[in-house]
Amino acid sequence: IMAMVSCSLLSVMCVLAVSFAQSEPKTPAQIQIRLAGDKRKHYEGRVEVNYNGEWGTVCDDDFDISAAHVVCRELGYLGAVAWYPSAKYGKGEGHIWLDNVHCTGREASLADCLSNGFGVSDCRHTEDVGVVCTQKRIPGFHFISTSSNDVETLDVRVEDVRIRATFSQRKRIPITEGFVEVKDAGKWRQICNEWWSPMNSRIVCGMHGFPGEKGFNTRSYRLLSARRKKNYWGFSVNCTGNEAHLSTCRMGKHRLMGNSTCARGMPVVVSCVPGRLFAPSQSLGFRKAYRPEQPLVRLRGGGNLGEGRVEVLKGGVWGTVCDDNWDLRAATVVCRELGFGTAKEALTGARLGQGMGPVHMNEVECSGFEKSLTECYFNRDALGCSHEEDAAVRCNVPAMSLRSRLRLSGGRNPYEGRVEVLAERNDSMVWGTVCSENWGMIEAMVVCRQLGLGFASHAFQETWYWPGDVSADSVVMSGVRCSGTEMSLAQCLHHGKHLSCPKGGGRFAAGVSCSDGAPDLVLNAELVEHTTYLEDRPMYTLQCAHEENCLASSAAMADASSYRRLLRFSSQIHNNGRADFRPKAGQHAWIWHECHRHYHSMEVFTHYDLLSLNGTRVAEGHKASFCLEDTECDEGIPKRYACANFGQQGITVGCWDTYRHDIDCQWIDVTDVKPGDYIFQVVINPNYEVAESDYTNNIMRCQCRYDGYRIWTYNCHTGE
Repeated sequence: IMAMVSCSLLSVMCVLAVSFAQSEPKTPAQIQIRLAGDKRKHYEGRVEVNYNGEWGTVCDDDFDISAAHVVCRELGYLGAVAWYPSAKYGKGEGHIWLDNVHCTGREASLADCLSNGFGVSDCRHTEDVGVVCTQKRIPGFHFISTSSNDVETLDVRVEDVRIRATFSQRKRIPITEGFVEVKDAGKWRQICNEWWSPMNSRIVCGMHGFPGEKGFNTRSYRLLSARRKKNYWGFSVNCTGNEAHLSTCRMGKHRLMGNSTCARGMPVVVSCVPGRLFAPSQSLGFRKAYRPEQPLVRLRGGGNLGEGRVEVLKGGVWGTVCDDNWDLRAATVVCRELGFGTAKEALTGARLGQGMGPVHMNEVECSGFEKSLTECYFNRDALGCSHEEDAAVRCNVPAMSLRSRLRLSGGRNPYEGRVEVLAERNDSMVWGTVCSENWGMIEAMVVCRQLGLGFASHAFQETWYWPGDVSADSVVMSGVRCSGTEMSLAQCLHHGKHLSCPKGGGRFAAGVSCSDGAPDLVLNAELVEHTTYLEDRPMYTLQCAHEENCLASSAAMADASSYRRLLRFSSQIHNNGRADFRPKAGQHAWIWHECHRHYHSMEVFTHYDLLSLNGTRVAEGHKASFCLEDTECDEGIPKRYACANFGQQGITVGCWDTYRHDIDCQWIDVTDVKPGDYIFQVVINPNYEVAESDYTNNIMRCQCRYDGYRIWTYNCHTGE
């Protein structure tokens, strides 16, 4: 009887224990998701889940469109279009992590959905599920991930790799030559060169930001290594030449004891060839502002050095590359071609902004040894590709020590503050401020890029609200003027030792705030070409426009009954960037114009010019931003800005603002223009008042013929 009571009590305790365990709240598992498989677009593929550091798949049992929505939103897309069972995108490998998944569609992660539990499945890889996401991305979505979302995730097997320069080479910037050392168990170790190959050197140079390797004086390094104590790494390395990092090369099993002699060899040495941008010079350690020859490939829209959307020149027209099959191998060809090292990331889905013009290349396949992306195989038919699929890269760049001579001080966060530079004064290095006279957005862009903080969002000429280091109040740099291509503020034009700053430093020192993303305004050139026409309008109907300086200077003497000839057109301005375009001034600083009865958030938003064929201005106009708003948006993107009722002004990412041809000041006054051939030019944000990721596409030009009665506008194009 006692035994039966004990068993009953034990059963009750077991049931209670289970019920208490079930009632305790569960912490959602931390997972990462990616899309994989062959012959797919970047927004579709087999669903793969990383759980406990291992990638696996999801079974199609009970999977539905609600679960597909959760997957796609977790990847940064607006939602799902479809899902496919039965391994449509090929069979995966490893674990089948999830089975019998049930989602409501409102979950933040697939891990939040009901399922059998991780690793509990009776499925095979023939049942791997796939999804197709909408091509539209969630505005402002950031990939928060410890590893790449691409299939080419690096498998790091070593802690770190460095090129250790000899004593005589350590002052050179960048360091291009020295002993290769691997960090293992917290200690730096050399590699025996008995099994070393040129392909290994190619990878070491590439991961340190250099496009190639070259020979060196072996004898001097052999003599030097003979005098040094050595601590060899216990593995040999075998690279194919296409790896992004030494850690992904095959490692040999042959082991040496830590201080063994490497009898027939010596520690590995590499000598790298720097790209033109980083070629050492006697004066500054690197060249002045980069002035490249006309390339066939370029990067646009990147906030930091060595990153951007890939654009290709074909037939005199710049276009983009579709991201179908885009991988690290193709990205590395681009990086090396432009004088950088291997690619850190091959980005898809217009992650660094949408381009413009044609899509020149699709389904690019590279061996990895091409001199140019244009030598790779590609499909010339870009059917089905849009600029939402523009490919981009992030490249390895050399360590230039640029951040050691510049800092931001006094800001609320690391992305803002007073600009302080390290300069030589009286034979010693001291920190000081930069004179804010003529300080603008272009200079701020250079500062943010030098510090690796992305784009500038504001340039400040007063910084009294950022109390920096009092000992650094003195001005040590003045007269700064940048072109925007410089790697550092020191490369910009400035006064040198003979400073001139009437306001002084302190509260009037230059400051910046930086941001990960920036807007990018692009004018629809086709719409301008199709809507251009002439209108003769009586002067008495143009009094408000005259007050806002929208007419030619001769209008001041014109009779009220006379007519003005106006070149009218519509403009549609798209924001293709990664941040909303907002006016520089806040609402409190907007200017009220009584005649038109509206506020101007930017006094000059666009310049309209008619130029002679040699570039001389013959007629001009300008448009104030009396209403920056989201006229229309891409599918799935809500409008955020509207001018009605003194509302917030701006242009959301993926939206556009339309200025119709029939509103005031949407013209050029051509009353005094003689018949002939001209260039019609529109420039958006001409004074760089608001930061953008790319100013080169703010200009639109058309060829124009005027016979005194009619006007023909043709060959309109945006950009350089």
